[in-house]
Amino acid sequence: MQHPSTYRNRRVVVLGLARSGVSVAKVFHELGAETVASDVKPPEQCPEAAELVALGISVFCGGHPEGLVTPDTALVVKNPGIPYTSPPVREALELGLEVVTEVEVAWWLTEAPIIGITGSNGKTTTTTMIGRLLEAAGRKTIVAGNIGRPLTDAARDTDPDTWLVAELSSFQLKGTVAFRPRIGVLLNVAETHLDYHGGMDDYTASKAKLFANQTEDDVAVVNWDDPECRRLAEGTKARIVPFATRQRLGEGVFVDPPFPDSPEDDGLARSIVRRTGGVTDVIIPVDELGVPGRHNAANAAAAAAAALAAGVPARSLAEPLRTFRGVEHRLEFVLEKAGVRYYNSSKDTNPTATTMAIRSVKGPIVLLAGGMDRGSDYADLVPALRERVKALVVFGETRRKLAAAAEAAGVRSIRVIEPEASPKETLERAVREAGALAEPGDAVLLSPACASWDMFRSYEERGRIFKEAAHIL
Repeated sequence: MQHPSTYRNRRVVVLGLARSGVSVAKVFHELGAETVASDVKPPEQCPEAAELVALGISVFCGGHPEGLVTPDTALVVKNPGIPYTSPPVREALELGLEVVTEVEVAWWLTEAPIIGITGSNGKTTTTTMIGRLLEAAGRKTIVAGNIGRPLTDAARDTDPDTWLVAELSSFQLKGTVAFRPRIGVLLNVAETHLDYHGGMDDYTASKAKLFANQTEDDVAVVNWDDPECRRLAEGTKARIVPFATRQRLGEGVFVDPPFPDSPEDDGLARSIVRRTGGVTDVIIPVDELGVPGRHNAANAAAAAAAALAAGVPARSLAEPLRTFRGVEHRLEFVLEKAGVRYYNSSKDTNPTATTMAIRSVKGPIVLLAGGMDRGSDYADLVPALRERVKALVVFGETRRKLAAAAEAAGVRSIRVIEPEASPKETLERAVREAGALAEPGDAVLLSPACASWDMFRSYEERGRIFKEAAHIL
């Protein structure tokens, strides 16, 4: 891909009218490209279309028309969620056209240094943490990408003194060519999104694109506890800054003493520390972090490593890490009612994330789980279910798979919620069942281990319905 300004009077096709698609279409239209946007959603579900049409942009809703991608098309920018098997994407690739996501466009639009964060779990929390750490140190900062604000929109508001902190999914990274973050952060790699990628090889190759174009002037922050992360960082030209929670490092950011491999708490006092040049500095005691759990200690270590690489002094990190209370839909405390605590962790869309959530909540747990079946092996959940879950309420496409995993774990009470008249009513019934199973001192935890798209438009919608249902019990 060339700089967007070179597409003047050339045809650019934008697939998908979500927030990022609208932002991209506006960018190329303003740069003088012959911009065409298309979405499979029916017109009544494409309110953004009117705004683009008013600007003079050609828009198709209700399906991608034949002939949308032509041999003279200069570029196709697709919504990250559109699979590469979609007809217009397949046609573009067969014609030898370049197909990218908005991450690539944003890269060409900005001179700002970018901190790119990816991983199977913890992206949103770590991205938000990094933004807070930079802001607290007085750095000009914009947080965008998969976390909410389109990256192309944010890129246009930057200057060379702005840090652009970007949450990046595998879907977004797969569609990059020259994208080069100043600091790349790889948190972890777990089996997920296999329906989209077709297998782990394509998934991990997409994650590895984070480091593909980095130079000796850049930094790769890598989870040294994760062998796959270490493998994906092999061959990078960037300076590697490792972080860890289960081992001491000669250089890097880590938890000291390290967490044991077993999930049991050994009661030792731990701190996140930075070691460099043979000198060790304490950043913050782990028990002072504003968010609980070993996984959040890992997120904090990664965020600290990135902030340090961006030039933030170590002494400036403790207070923002201490006051950070997490993000919505990730281990979010909702309320306590009749001695039962309710937590919304709707963003947990794979078994690894749910395992971490289960092990972070105190007390016996009544777990609500289920959703879209993406081929995950829910046997991975069995140890955590056996350790901490007293009852399970399951819904969605994966309800029977999850019930089978709970049976294997010896969970005492299992409730399978069959579909009600609407997805909202189904989840509301699940919340009522969970509330009835819970006793004072228990926690009701929504941690689905699955994507939401079998029933809901997003994990946010699922989380909001859970919170509303918990309040009206």
